Amino acid sequence: MTSRIGMTPGNELAGKVALVTGGARNIGRAIARSLAAGGAAVMVNANTSRTDAEQTVAIIKQDGGNAALHIADVTDAPAVAAMVEATIGRFGRLDLLINNAAVRMESPFAEIKLDEWRRVLAIVLDGAFICSQACLPHLKRAGGGAIVNIGGMTGHKGALERAHVVTAKAGLVGLTKALALDLTPHHITVNCVVPGQIATVRGSPSAPALPEHRLVPPPIGRRGEPEEIAAMVRMLCGPDARYITGQSIHVNGGGLMP
Repeated sequence: MTSRIGMTPGNELAGKVALVTGGARNIGRAIARSLAAGGAAVMVNANTSRTDAEQTVAIIKQDGGNAALHIADVTDAPAVAAMVEATIGRFGRLDLLINNAAVRMESPFAEIKLDEWRRVLAIVLDGAFICSQACLPHLKRAGGGAIVNIGGMTGHKGALERAHVVTAKAGLVGLTKALALDLTPHHITVNCVVPGQIATVRGSPSAPALPEHRLVPPPIGRRGEPEEIAAMVRMLCGPDARYITGQSIHVNGGGLMP
């Protein structure tokens, strides 16, 4: 049974338009659904997971929301520009950007190839930069809005065999602070939501099992639900969070207490 956390119908985002990268499944899908439940029209982005992304859009529409799909690689600046223009063409404006696109890769540091290193940083960090810059003129035109970057607990505490992912997620924290300062004159808030251990579906049935140390639950006694991350994102996009910017907000069941 799907959790309804963060899915409570409301209208605090009515009239707003959101772009959610990596919105095909798991946390991205939960965010797209939650923003739509709040009244926003949502452009769901995916790169390779078209079928899952189509399902996300269908679920939102079944729930009475408004959503569309755009396939684009967030590391490709022209493709991102086209995606943003498609969002404006479909919905007429843009108020909210959720930089969620990411990859999960694990390799011993000595075995990480430069291409692999660059790919992880490109999707997580370059993608957030490219999307934020492409959306900025429209966020300004809307009179303000919100950018929410989806970070990772490993970017704050480290992790074995994930040097590229740790570095990319830590970089998102720096980008969040920099943009928060640069964009305050335009009434645009920028924050980073940092998930802890979340019960998500891994990308491939053949993916290796999680190591034992990553199966131990946080102090709260369970893994989080994608909807619990989505609820925080929705709050940061809404009218009650206009005094919150430049923050990394941890949603981790006590797994890290910075």
